[in-house]
Amino acid sequence: MTVVSGDFELTMDELRVVARYVAESAQDVLPVFEAAVPDDPRPRAALDAAWEFVNGARRTKLQRTTSLDAHRAAKEAGAEVARLAARCAGDAASAAYLHPISQATQVGHILRAAASAARIGELNAGDDPTVGAMLIEQARQRATPELISVLSRYPLAPTAKNRVAQLMSSLDVSLRATAQA
Repeated sequence: MTVVSGDFELTMDELRVVARYVAESAQDVLPVFEAAVPDDPRPRAALDAAWEFVNGARRTKLQRTTSLDAHRAAKEAGAEVARLAARCAGDAASAAYLHPISQATQVGHILRAAASAARIGELNAGDDPTVGAMLIEQARQRATPELISVLSRYPLAPTAKNRVAQLMSSLDVSLRATAQA
């Protein structure tokens, strides 16, 4: 099945590749949220919904609803690391609905979770940027050629001053360089 509504086409298999990449990032940091807010199941539900899609289920209202719920949990979390971890889970569920439109903001749906996970690593290491750089490199290495192919259909990630956006831009540039090498 092909998604045709946009500037280019994305297949369900390609959406699953993106969702897997985002879910892997979220999986790594979800324990940060669960340790900070142990009684809030919303990010876990979003990540579970993402994995259902990755593993072959149809994309449904479940991914949309759990994504929104996880993003609400992020807004309610006290610590920055917990907010970022919950947002990663929400991003994983929403990846099933990546839009095939040539807008730089769409790159966030592919790479923001990996950048957020790198930022969590930095914060947990006393705000050490070398940890973030190491985690961005690991995220680059984890990217498949299929993921890079999807990413390459979009413009470069938007530049911004916040650290997550800087990490996302760094990952974006390095993935595109990998594709050209």
